[in-house]
This record gives sequence, C-alpha cells and structure tokens, in this order.
Amino acid sequence: MFDELLKKNCFSTDEKERQEAADQLEQLYGCQISAIEMDESVLFAHHARGCTIVAAKICKNVVIYQNVTIGSNLKYNKQTKEWENVGNPVIGKNVVVSDGAKILGPVIIGDGTVIGAGAVITKNIPENSVAYGVNQYKPKDPDYDLVFYKNMIEPEKIVAACNALIAKYESDYCD
Repeated sequence: MFDELLKKNCFSTDEKERQEAADQLEQLYGCQISAIEMDESVLFAHHARGCTIVAAKICKNVVIYQNVTIGSNLKYNKQTKEWENVGNPVIGKNVVVSDGAKILGPVIIGDGTVIGAGAVITKNIPENSVAYGVNQYKPKDPDYDLVFYKNMIEPEKIVAACNALIAKYESDYCD
C-alpha cells in the first residue's frame, strides 16, 4: 500500500489524487513527501515512518531511512526585509540518508554519499563522502557500502548475530 500511495503522491498528474495520497501517507505512516523532482527509483525504508521530505530534487537510487527530515532552513533578515537561505536540498545519485538525519537548506549532497544516523547537515557535502555529526564529513572508503547494499544480508544472519551478542552480554554482565 505504501508504494502505491507514494507513487500517487509524487508522480500523479491528478492534483486531487496527489492530495488524497499525501493525506493517507501522513495518517498511515506519519510522513510527508514532496519534491520538485524525484526519481521513481527512490526507496524509503520502513515506509518513511516519521519522515518529512521537502526537497528540490532527489536523484536516482537514493535510499532514505526513517525519521529523516529534508527541508528548508529559511531566515528572515529584519534589516533588509528579505528572506535568506532560500531553497531546499538536492540529494545526488546513490545517496543513503540514515535514520534520524536532518538535511536543511539550499545544499547539495554529492553522488554516492552516506549521511550518517542523526547527522545535521546545512552545508554542501562532496560526492563519495560519509557525513556525520554537524556538517562533518570524510571520504567514503571505496571498498565498502555503508548502511545499504542491493544484495542485503539474510535476516537469519542478523538474528544469529543478535543472539550471539545477547549470549555474550548474559555471560559477561549478568549473574
């Protein structure tokens, strides 16, 4: 159902259908998704729960996790009586935006970048970077894909790793 609503919300030419889909996305999934341009390949993990996405452009093969905010960072200059910092982010190709990240203002996130969990980004980030903290970034290691890879690990392997960690906790920390 999410994918159908997303498609209507972002790509329908029927304004009424778009609005109905937007309302249902907010009611059912707690998200708002709007972009001037968005590629149909964009993936939202966990049905975009808690996301507020208002972007200028989201390019192909972007993955956005839950509780992400992408939007404006406007300010009003009382002296000049003008708005400043006008515009919304452009998210480049093959970008991963991790849980709880915030990307705000007229910024460009370069292709192949990973925005780390909880990062707050208000400045441009170069391509093939890992962004973290507040406007911090470093080059991405070309030998690794972080957070998301098309050939994802099997759920059984994740459960087994979690069970091993639980066993270690219980043997090391519990009486």
